[in-house]
Amino acid sequence: MKIDAAIFDIGNVLLLFDYLKAANRLIEKNRPAVPPDREKIVAANRMFELGRSTRAEFLTAVRAEFCDSGDEEEFVHTWSNIFVENLPMTSLARRLSARMPVYLLSNIGEIHHGFIFQSFDVFSIFRDGVYSYRAGCMKPSAEIFEIATGQFSVTPASTLYFDDLPENCAAAEAAGFRAHYYEPHREDLPGAWNIPL
Repeated sequence: MKIDAAIFDIGNVLLLFDYLKAANRLIEKNRPAVPPDREKIVAANRMFELGRSTRAEFLTAVRAEFCDSGDEEEFVHTWSNIFVENLPMTSLARRLSARMPVYLLSNIGEIHHGFIFQSFDVFSIFRDGVYSYRAGCMKPSAEIFEIATGQFSVTPASTLYFDDLPENCAAAEAAGFRAHYYEPHREDLPGAWNIPL
């Protein structure tokens, strides 16, 4: 079947990221007496990415773990400055965008969403996106793929989907998409998929 559209995940697909970069900077800056509670940070981040907590609530919870009482925008920058462009996949996205509409589907919070769109010009090629904090649900739920199908007006059987998590690819396939699992740091994969460009 002809390919009519493509949908890309963001984290560890278009952009590689490492939360430890932010954590290590914040620990070095603030020298908390007790190490940050990773489970609390992960839980706070999940609620924020689901749109179930406000920016203020999220920042209060996470900054407390790092004993950070400095400038809020400085913290936001440190928390966000963890991404690097993944050129094999952004190059693929750019090539596909010359042939068909390309879209985004990501589990992401408001802070990182704003930061990456300001920092990486590749996002200008995408026509639209579904983001968990706005949708109120996350991959691998079937609901978020249903939202994407309707919002983008795509036919899953003729739409490519790229993600770095096998469970998300499985959910995409269950929704009818032509899913491709991307293993982060594998530069050879995009060329091995034999996608007609």
